[in-house]
Amino acid sequence: MFEVKEKPRIVEKAFLLSCIQAEKERSEAESLLDELDELVRNLGIQIVGRKVVRVRKTSPRYILGKGKVEEVLDEIKEVKADVVVFDNEISPAQQRNWEKESNILVIDRHEIILDVFAERAQTKEAKLQVKLARLQYSLPRLRRAWTHLGRQRGGGVTQRGEGEAQIELDQRLLRDQIASTRKEIIQVAKQRQTGRSSRQKLPLPSVAIVGYTNAGKSTLLNLLTGSDALSADKLFATLDPTSRRLKLPSGRVIVLTDTVGFIRKLPHRLVDSFKATLEEALVADLIIHLVDLSNSEYEAQMITTESVLGELGGSGKDLLTVYNKVDSVTDELDKIKAKRITKNAVFISAQTGEGTSALLKFLDSMFTGKLEPKKYLIPHHRYDLVSKVRSQGELISEESDEKGYFVTGSPRDSLLQNLQEFEVKE
Repeated sequence: MFEVKEKPRIVEKAFLLSCIQAEKERSEAESLLDELDELVRNLGIQIVGRKVVRVRKTSPRYILGKGKVEEVLDEIKEVKADVVVFDNEISPAQQRNWEKESNILVIDRHEIILDVFAERAQTKEAKLQVKLARLQYSLPRLRRAWTHLGRQRGGGVTQRGEGEAQIELDQRLLRDQIASTRKEIIQVAKQRQTGRSSRQKLPLPSVAIVGYTNAGKSTLLNLLTGSDALSADKLFATLDPTSRRLKLPSGRVIVLTDTVGFIRKLPHRLVDSFKATLEEALVADLIIHLVDLSNSEYEAQMITTESVLGELGGSGKDLLTVYNKVDSVTDELDKIKAKRITKNAVFISAQTGEGTSALLKFLDSMFTGKLEPKKYLIPHHRYDLVSKVRSQGELISEESDEKGYFVTGSPRDSLLQNLQEFEVKE
């Protein structure tokens, strides 16, 4: 991104810090630190300390008061941390003030998530989206953070280098890169839209799996479709949507899509950047909201997922809640509580396969009756159309005689046009 004149300094030991304003927030703050802990470890950085600090009056300079800052700095020095990671979002000025006081790298949760996303991105579009988010994050942070060195955040949390003498030139270069990256994303999005349009021409219902990161979305996709999409027990194992065909018990075929996972405190710039990727969920006929029932914070995770879906304009979509990892739930009260929270929910284990047959039948029932049934007389030599009604729509009845096949069914989209000449008018 920018020329780095100093070798990157490797970050090895992190101290995690969360600031709260009321004691009732402590439990959630600890849960969020657990999540941040996993994110940081995913980058290969050791956690040497963590602290939740109550702030009675927020300081615009440090967030914490001066006395608390000194107390935290003593703990950081004692464990010899070389990076402080705030779970709170901190301003560029607060970042610089903390770095001046501590003489080590200071970052926040957003920058960690950006680095994890950068590490996981595989396709050109995902890489461009991460690049754009990082450029936007870097722009207000192009300031001198040291008396003898400049600080640049273009290369991730593990890099620092000597800055350009002219900060204004850096900012102009950064803005040019932002504009250029946006143009590239538009071009790639057009290509993806062409691919999606081709899929939508097929008379197949589409179902998108959404949920909190690490809820088991890729595992479920692999189990149901027999695919080999990357599935791993870590946050944001996959960023790019993966679509596969799935045959339901009735013979109906649908397209099942795995999407990027959500997370609490997801940076808004990433929500904006990944709107294109998450559009797969917005154009689906049905959304499966997959929930990790074994996670003690599953209710908060559900709220996060529904909130992000709402931001993206998907709150009015047909949604089926599926509770996953029931094999790891030992307390039956958890299942009872989940049933009270969500009516008509399905309980499964994507790891063992428990409950998946019930899920498939449920999916079948949700598509049954949604399409207006019509009657057709299809010639013998066009039996392929009968097969398509059976696999790509809903075949209610089928009889044959010397005239052809008398079919009652609910074909979808373009198949309606192919059958129009064979429709029997009442």
